[in-house]
Amino acid sequence: MGDREEDSQRLKKIAAAAYDYENDPRWAEYWSNILIPPHMASRSDVRDHFKRKFYQRFIDPELVVEPMSMGSSSQPSKQTFSSSSSSSAASEQPRARNSGSTATRTSAASATSGPTPAPTSLRWDRQTIQFSVNAWVFVVALLAMFPIIPRNLSNRAYRLSFMGTACSSLYSLYSLYGKPTAWNLQAVQVWFQSVIATKDFIYFLYCLMFVSSHLYLKVALIPILCRALEHVAKFLRHNFTRSSLYRKKYLEEPCVWVESNATTLSILSSHTEIGLGFLLIISLLSWQRNIIQTFMYWQLLKLMYHAPVTAGYHQSVWSKIGRTVIPLIHRYAPFLNTPLSAIQRWWFR
Repeated sequence: MGDREEDSQRLKKIAAAAYDYENDPRWAEYWSNILIPPHMASRSDVRDHFKRKFYQRFIDPELVVEPMSMGSSSQPSKQTFSSSSSSSAASEQPRARNSGSTATRTSAASATSGPTPAPTSLRWDRQTIQFSVNAWVFVVALLAMFPIIPRNLSNRAYRLSFMGTACSSLYSLYSLYGKPTAWNLQAVQVWFQSVIATKDFIYFLYCLMFVSSHLYLKVALIPILCRALEHVAKFLRHNFTRSSLYRKKYLEEPCVWVESNATTLSILSSHTEIGLGFLLIISLLSWQRNIIQTFMYWQLLKLMYHAPVTAGYHQSVWSKIGRTVIPLIHRYAPFLNTPLSAIQRWWFR
């Protein structure tokens, strides 16, 4: 049993060491709130220790983080005390013992303090707000898609789900990237370039496309549902693992399934988003057509194709479409080759 626990902890430590901390915005905020002396902050072992504490807090609560060894941190004190001429061994031992105990107390305080209480509570408030909004969006979106709901109530829920997701995306952008340093064209452009390829900004634009439209496409709620479901499951999984309500009310298995199938949900969202583009083109033949919305949505699809957070899924779907459609065009409609080439040049530009 002990060997199995040791192997489990060894695998967890390997996973913690391989985690991509630099691309997790929570790590930058966590590290900035740690109050330790500069000469300790520059040491790799100290930084690795707090990375493990971060991984334990936000990723895997079952990871056991051992107290930080400060054997080398007492060297400055020892060097200070030994800068004078050599003294007797009887007087050297108390000095070493005192400096060691002082360094141990300092290390214990710095290792256990972590972030200051105020930023931690603020961060929890942000997570709770995001969880509340996304849980509300999930319920309202399900209500909008339920077939027996009256049309006026369903349409209102349809708009509210997009409005809630837009507010959640804006709040997330503000929490992670703040606001422009100054309200001039250059500062706003720099801030805009930093957020334009993020998933929150893409979903904000996606919601704007449909919240103001008079065309009710209920299938457009699928990416919203997937996003809200991921946020809710992640919050429950990381904060309610020891709650009896979480374990006994059948919440654990769905949350584990959602986290383990995040790629499947992203693939489903990308298929839906691309299918919506073709639905908007077909809608141009009806009295509910909206040329501006269709053009702007295809610009958004182009952004999704090139943005790193969504490029992998969208490029995979488009490659499947190309392998199916392009041979048929070459065989049965060769006159479409010229406009298709023009569209491809615009798409890859």
